[in-house]
Amino acid sequence: MEAESPLAIPETSPSTLSAPPGAGIVVGLIGAGIQASRTPAMHEREAAHHGLRYVYRLIDLDQQGLPASALRELVLAAERLGFAGLNITHPCKQAATRLVDFLSPDADAIGAINTIVFEDGHRIGHNTDCSGFAESFRRELPKVPRQHVVLLGAGGAGSAVGHALLQLGAGSIAVFDTAPGKATALVRQLKARHGRGCATAVEDLRSPLRTADGLVNTTPVGMAKYPGVPIAASLLHPELWVADIVYFPIHTALLRCAEQRGCRIMTGAGMAVSQAAHAFALFTGRAPDTERMRQYFDSAGQEPGGRSGAMET
Repeated sequence: MEAESPLAIPETSPSTLSAPPGAGIVVGLIGAGIQASRTPAMHEREAAHHGLRYVYRLIDLDQQGLPASALRELVLAAERLGFAGLNITHPCKQAATRLVDFLSPDADAIGAINTIVFEDGHRIGHNTDCSGFAESFRRELPKVPRQHVVLLGAGGAGSAVGHALLQLGAGSIAVFDTAPGKATALVRQLKARHGRGCATAVEDLRSPLRTADGLVNTTPVGMAKYPGVPIAASLLHPELWVADIVYFPIHTALLRCAEQRGCRIMTGAGMAVSQAAHAFALFTGRAPDTERMRQYFDSAGQEPGGRSGAMET
């Protein structure tokens, strides 16, 4: 475990991190620009169904004026304050692997975590993004071809989705990132677990997309905070299925362009729900009802003043 160091939490943070009187299980989400997250509603409502006293806190780096490097102190503060665990999202998922004592097998292979469980004095890192994407894909795109898939983004979310695609039977993945070194590193990681020939790093998308069966966007481009389309819309074609892990908005600019060109699409909603359900099970030891959590997810976007979501991977 990390050696303890003096806390440097702004004055506004204690109210964010502290538990209200009588709270039973307290967990939180650390990330940037997460005020619109639907995850608290999903967790708290599912916990109520199980008769649990449960509080889910948002620890927003942007709102607190904190850099990503504050992650170490925030994890330590949550642990000291008795949190059961934390979810971790953009831009902290890869850095968080260095702050835990143990990694689950999937998290170790992926090199990124989105869930930390505090248990018996230890920090255990898990990755529910991989299982969440795989579960959503099996439900929504069960029979699509997947011999050649293009993956946009080689960060923590890209790594999780890359592993999930190969577990789902993808023949080969072309990995693109605006930082080519990150794409190369992810390809090396995928090959180490799934074998040579499973992935290649590309710096131009035109040729890979021409022959691809599918495209997955794991970058934050398309979020309300980062509007736009991550590739030229002209590269999309009707034979392509397109998935986006962003869920605010549900139908991103990329997915709208894809639909206009006749592509089959998958939104980020299913993955958001599935990864949240898997994290809930880790925090509570209870088996959640994923379909019920999907109803919570949908209603959270409809309620006046409700949280409407972002990208949680």
